Amino acid sequence: MSDVFRNTVRVRFKHCDTAGIVFYPRYFEMLNDFIEDWFADGLDWPFDAMHLAGHAGVPTAELQCRFTAPSRLGELLTRELRVTHIGRTSFAIDTRFAGPAAETRLTVGQRLVCVDTQTMTPTPLPDRVRIAMARFLHPHA
Repeated sequence: MSDVFRNTVRVRFKHCDTAGIVFYPRYFEMLNDFIEDWFADGLDWPFDAMHLAGHAGVPTAELQCRFTAPSRLGELLTRELRVTHIGRTSFAIDTRFAGPAAETRLTVGQRLVCVDTQTMTPTPLPDRVRIAMARFLHPHA
């Protein structure tokens, strides 16, 4: 059975609008932070090593999201990441944010591309990273 990468994030004041709910662009910041955590903790390729020493990056090429319920100031959200496809230069992930009672707040489908940051052209994912990603692979049925 494949692994799911998980961690939590507390909804902070900086994430919220005047109604006390997460302002939707802030979810994208939380999403990017989560992907950065996954690269560091799940794939052992932290962004500092990737960007500075490796001259590589993983910008988003496609993004689809569905907001299903609001998240409120002070709540602890669980984030879950599953890999759905691993290609030569790109990969796809599904991410879910859940509230304190495990109810879905946001789902995201995303395709990221590994690029050489000096030329901004696609470059193959390192083999060791592809192998690490495979641990989280949940292909769509």
